[in-house]
Amino acid sequence: MNHSYIDKYADLDSPIHRIHPRIKIILFFGLVLCVTLTGRTAYLSFVIYGTVLFIIAVFSKIPLLAIFKKILAVIPFVVLIAVFIPFFNKENGWIVFSSIVIKACLSIFSMTLLTSVTKFTSLLKGIEGLKVPKIFIMIMSFMYRYLFLLIGELQRMQRAKESRTLLKTNNLNVIKTLSNIIGVLFVRSYERAERVYLAMCSRGFDGEIRTLDE
Repeated sequence: MNHSYIDKYADLDSPIHRIHPRIKIILFFGLVLCVTLTGRTAYLSFVIYGTVLFIIAVFSKIPLLAIFKKILAVIPFVVLIAVFIPFFNKENGWIVFSSIVIKACLSIFSMTLLTSVTKFTSLLKGIEGLKVPKIFIMIMSFMYRYLFLLIGELQRMQRAKESRTLLKTNNLNVIKTLSNIIGVLFVRSYERAERVYLAMCSRGFDGEIRTLDE
């Protein structure tokens, strides 16, 4: 199974890629903090933030279309939540709505760049260097590693269902089938997690994250 990993372009060679992961984490999260704390109507500041991110994207040699697709995949969820604000705030609801959407776009843009110019293992190592509790780092590591395995498992189960379904079924049967697939996927995920845990214990895993850069 081929999947589009979030650090797909992390192997490119650019001045942005060569910056130490810890510095990149501080800079990008600092930018997100500045965006969050900026006033709702400070549109000039938003333009400056966007320009800075655009320049970073150009210097990093990452295709702008790939970044745009990742931003576009998340923004609908933000809009879906923020669209109700104007109905509860009659005076400046649309101002708040536009501010939330703009800040979300800039924040997602920043985080997309961070994950695109840094290998995920190096990113975790940089987060560890910032004294983030190891339990959170391990959760992020396992989530990233096994999310794609679960997606592949779901795709195989979906293909198996389609290959065994010769006739069109009604919506009730489709819902029932999807419920069964989700149930089986949950059981398989639990069993896989237990096998992984036992395998790690048998190999003496001590909780430390090691990369090839060390």
